[in-house]
Amino acid sequence: MAVGGCFCGKVRIEYSGQPITSALCHCFDCRKLTGTLYTYNFVFKMADLKITGSPKEVAKTADSGNQIKNYFCSDCGTPLYGLKMESTGTPGETVILRAGILDDIAVLNEHKPKVEIYTDGRVNWISPAEGADQLIGMPPLP
Repeated sequence: MAVGGCFCGKVRIEYSGQPITSALCHCFDCRKLTGTLYTYNFVFKMADLKITGSPKEVAKTADSGNQIKNYFCSDCGTPLYGLKMESTGTPGETVILRAGILDDIAVLNEHKPKVEIYTDGRVNWISPAEGADQLIGMPPLP
């Protein structure tokens, strides 16, 4: 089991099992959400996560056209995870966990990115991740 949380420690997240996939994302939304040039994310089944604390929810239409809800610590602002919303307005079965919130560097070392998405938004001085599939847009979430 891996654990992580926000900068101030008021929101904690634990997961069991293995990520469905791991991805670097270069989209405009991820840059704005994090203040960095890209994000590194793990995709999990929501049932495999345990979230304690009260993250703040911000909903919007993502670059992909999907409705997504992003969750942050309401105290320190740390971006935590995102949920794609189904057309019915209910959350999908998968969660996009911001990998940087995990406490154990060994977990991050175990999981190299399997895919890079929105590669047309990657700045030209960052090299593609070795061995990762390169996609211009967003693949369907499992």
